[in-house]
Amino acid sequence: MTVKANTDVEMSRRSRYNPPMHATLIVPAPFDTVSGGYGYDRRIVSGLRDAGHAADVTQLLGSYPITDETALDSACQAWDRIGPDTRPIIDGLALPAFAGLDDALGARGATGLIHHPTSLETGLDDATRAALFATEKRLFNRLTRLIVTSDTTAETLATEFAVPRDRLHVVVPGTDDAPRCLGSGGPTCQILSIGTLVSRKGHDLLLRALARLFDLDWNLTIVGSPLRDPAHAHGLQALADELNIAQRVTFAGEVVNGALEALWQKTDLFALATHYEGYGMAIAEALKRGIPVAVTAGGAAGALVVPGAGVVCPLDDRDQLSKSLRRIIFSQPLRQEMADTAWQAGQALPSWRDQASLFARILT
Repeated sequence: MTVKANTDVEMSRRSRYNPPMHATLIVPAPFDTVSGGYGYDRRIVSGLRDAGHAADVTQLLGSYPITDETALDSACQAWDRIGPDTRPIIDGLALPAFAGLDDALGARGATGLIHHPTSLETGLDDATRAALFATEKRLFNRLTRLIVTSDTTAETLATEFAVPRDRLHVVVPGTDDAPRCLGSGGPTCQILSIGTLVSRKGHDLLLRALARLFDLDWNLTIVGSPLRDPAHAHGLQALADELNIAQRVTFAGEVVNGALEALWQKTDLFALATHYEGYGMAIAEALKRGIPVAVTAGGAAGALVVPGAGVVCPLDDRDQLSKSLRRIIFSQPLRQEMADTAWQAGQALPSWRDQASLFARILT
């Protein structure tokens, strides 16, 4: 009875300070896309629902972030369907499709959920990047508030896109409890990298850095969909052949749930040579499991790595990345020390429940 009474009091307190609301998250279809950004969106929507809020998902058709007519029409139709009492939240990937609705965004108090500015994506030509940057800068400043997933992204929006700092709110991704990973237990250092096979993730740099370590015993598994940029994905496989390391590299494609956890359990080192991360959810997942990391300082990627839990190399510095990987792969005792520190750092990361609650408080 006491437990129920305390629960009732807590529920009453929550409803008083964080009343139920109706929100709709607008994202490009499909919502079940396997990526860090979509994973964040799904967990926030689930967390809002668990907390008693009504949270809908509106999926847009068309091409993003470089939009086509289908995307623009889909955004307009979705906007017209939003009820007057619903709080619109627009994922940053979908935001360029709202280019013709500038005034409407501000009038409705729309919120932007920005994982990272799409104009900072690698692989864009200068004209496309400039046009996308101009669109994002204009729309960012029409939104009532912007929720970003790291302090680094908040600083980028403030300094490069001139967004007033009082409109910026940081809600970093949460984590789930996860068992500590003990590694492969064998002589070969099993390296895991997770990221869609696009230029921004820097898989080519990682392959080139590892190719220099032909005298060490290692294998690399890259988890990530090849469908977003099939030409780049094919190029990565060709590069592995060219570097004569194809027999050591596995392109696993999309891997989720139990199969992904099985990969984590056998991992000795997580590596990501990213050019830019709005947060670095895969890095957080590695630390949560006590796995040492080797990453590049792209965006917020290095901010999660506490001293002793891994290494953070300069952006695009293949030589330094290769030297750092050599040191970690060569020394099993060093990996164990790093794993202990990574485990301690991972246990301090916030939960998804806490982050969904923070997200709700910002909206209300």
